[in-house]
Amino acid sequence: MKQYKLNRLFNSKSGNCFDVAIDHGFFNEYSFLNGIENIQKAVETLVDAAPDAIQLTVGQAQYLQSIPGREKPSLVLRTDVANVYGKELPRSLFSRMIEDPVEQALRLDATCVVVNLFSIPGEPEVMDQCINNILKIKPLCDKYAMPLMIEPLVFRPNAEAGGYMVNGDPEKIIPLVRQGVELGADIIKADPTDDVNQYHRIVEIAGNIPVLVRGGGKASDEDIMKRTYGLMQQGVKGIVYGRNVIQHENPAGMTKALMALVHEGARPEDVMHLLKK
Repeated sequence: MKQYKLNRLFNSKSGNCFDVAIDHGFFNEYSFLNGIENIQKAVETLVDAAPDAIQLTVGQAQYLQSIPGREKPSLVLRTDVANVYGKELPRSLFSRMIEDPVEQALRLDATCVVVNLFSIPGEPEVMDQCINNILKIKPLCDKYAMPLMIEPLVFRPNAEAGGYMVNGDPEKIIPLVRQGVELGADIIKADPTDDVNQYHRIVEIAGNIPVLVRGGGKASDEDIMKRTYGLMQQGVKGIVYGRNVIQHENPAGMTKALMALVHEGARPEDVMHLLKK
């Protein structure tokens, strides 16, 4: 029965998904708010551009779900809050799940819930919290037929690259993705590899579980288009991009360009004109 909700998340023609993540305010980082200071305006801009889904939190889902009509993007609900993204980390790190996550998702008419699986150098306690979060939410997702998206995220050492800098080493990403699959993910949301051409290894290790690729840090328009096109050629089922969309000078144009890559098999040179205001 989870398939009923997955049918609302994945495009019926391409079988792929473009989820725009604007849940960054959950993490208490000033720089994450760039482009989403006015969350209602950000949601309305994205709804007009029509991605498959928008990723929000319990406090911000109202701006999407209060919009009338059947055509709006599906809701992907973030279920965990963490304090691990700062350039200077606090004394005690955590990743905590909201109460009654699946029930809240059902009340908000979400099509999917998402939870992190962090691997942070020198912080095994945070990974333990993430695994406990997944162990608790998985049976609830099965009970209520709610798809579970697990987000394996490998950090670089904070002293080396503080502030949400990820490790693109396939040998670090692959085992964490596999662990997410083993824990019961219905969808995997994973980082791009440093060498995009190696991403087929991530898809392979996930087996029959669809892989959506995280956007990672800010990049140039040309790099985003080339990277996305390269990823789509390797069997991924879509993308989850946030800052590279909502912090772009033309978020609607960026969304339309990426939708063409994800659903129509367009090439980067076919869509660059959509990025102009």
